[in-house]
Amino acid sequence: MRIGNTEVRPLGGGLGCLLMILFSVVGSIVLTVLVNLIGR
Repeated sequence: MRIGNTEVRPLGGGLGCLLMILFSVVGSIVLTVLVNLIGR
């Protein structure tokens, strides 16, 4: 992934990239559930 003229490499290569995407998806789902439970 490139930002401007700097090369940004995810930690752990492709696997690290996948893990970070998975983590963000799971994190957003958990946050949504928590907000719904608190907001009742």
